[in-house]
Amino acid sequence: MPSSQSPNDPLDQGNSAPLKRAMSTRHLVMLSLGGAIGTGLFLGSGEVIAQTGPVGAIISYFLGGLIAYLVMLCLGELAVHMPVSGSFGEYSTRYIGPATGYMITWVYWLTWTATLGTEFTAAALLMQEWFPHVSMWIWTLIFAAIVFTLNISSTRMFAESEFWLALVKVVTVIGFILLGLLAIFGIIHYNSQPSAPLFNNLVSHGWFPKGVFPIFATMLIVNFAFSGTELIGVAAGETENPAKNVPKAINASIWRLLIFFVGTIIVISALLPYEQAGLSSNSVSSSPFVTVFKYIGIPYAEDIIRFVIITALLSAANSGLYAASRMMWSLSEKKQLPTVFAKLTKSGTPIIAIIVTMFGAVPGLLSEQFAPETIFKNLLGVAAFTMVIVWTAICVCQFNFRRQWYKSGHTKEELKFAAPLFPITPILGFIFCVITCISMAVDPQMLPGFYSCLGFITLCYISHFFLYRNKTN
Repeated sequence: MPSSQSPNDPLDQGNSAPLKRAMSTRHLVMLSLGGAIGTGLFLGSGEVIAQTGPVGAIISYFLGGLIAYLVMLCLGELAVHMPVSGSFGEYSTRYIGPATGYMITWVYWLTWTATLGTEFTAAALLMQEWFPHVSMWIWTLIFAAIVFTLNISSTRMFAESEFWLALVKVVTVIGFILLGLLAIFGIIHYNSQPSAPLFNNLVSHGWFPKGVFPIFATMLIVNFAFSGTELIGVAAGETENPAKNVPKAINASIWRLLIFFVGTIIVISALLPYEQAGLSSNSVSSSPFVTVFKYIGIPYAEDIIRFVIITALLSAANSGLYAASRMMWSLSEKKQLPTVFAKLTKSGTPIIAIIVTMFGAVPGLLSEQFAPETIFKNLLGVAAFTMVIVWTAICVCQFNFRRQWYKSGHTKEELKFAAPLFPITPILGFIFCVITCISMAVDPQMLPGFYSCLGFITLCYISHFFLYRNKTN
């Protein structure tokens, strides 16, 4: 669909003056790390190893990091030039078309809103393992109230809370990698083994024990593990000096994530036979983190990881409520929702959008009572697929933006931040994202979520058509 913007549109730098610019580089980096480091790493990393083998898992996460880096370079160029709240929804409107921008905004809202309830439910279930006599609904309401309060207080309070919640996860991962490396080289005791484990487990069953195909089959899971990095773009409109802080945050967060994920996979693969790395159940005790910590001799390993996963869930819910409410706010700013959704508190937070998004999380809370495994799996598939759709749109937007930039007589040197190797960067990012989407379409377990996403996307385009028609009549 052609863009409705004028050729001079690249000069039209957006501004989100009503929302306060209160985030620094450290807030952006931790927001990105906090969005990406979650249960997918603590519980899901072992599953990827079990499906692909150690070397295959390392390749999968390296490719996932590369794709995320390509997409974030594209997003960085757009976010520095146009630091608007609404981010890639607004970019899609300008550089793909109004209907696609509308769809992308709602799809990203759906991604986070659909998972909010499951985050609260999962955290409550973990608390019940400590306090079995306390109703799960009490913990759910407590966690929801905490996240809601942090979001409505102020942008600065939200950023600070996310910084410290994310820091818990970051410290745990760093500690895990360092202790794991010490065990690998025999510097510290590990599971009563007479000699250092070294890296023998990595290729003990061959380079690819289950073939090469599982590497591509798990790409949707791996890409979803890196999701959350795009929160930097959402937060650009509330960031101090975005031209300086956004590029710094993108580079810092992507490389840290790559080191954390690949480092974790290497440690788990070296210390555990790959058949034992996967989860035997959804319980915390089957996490490869718990197993390695126990073998090293860390006391209360299961309790430590349970606490860390609870903070990971709350961090994801905190970031998710922030991102989804900003998307709803941006729709209201563009008159595609009633103006009440753009209402701000004195501290500059979109109060109505936050409240409505919280109510949107209610269906996810039902997952504990009604077919939890089915609902969780399909919500994961929906969230992963919609996230990749957003990433695909970011690559197309940057490609179209740069072409318009050149056509209007400007040069690369005039950009405050330019994604390198244009047009290779957006094209490669687009191709990898499309391949990831196809991997979902060929997975029978993911098909219900895949068709649901296609249906939602179609409804977005239809509703935009009637909305636009009514406004023009």
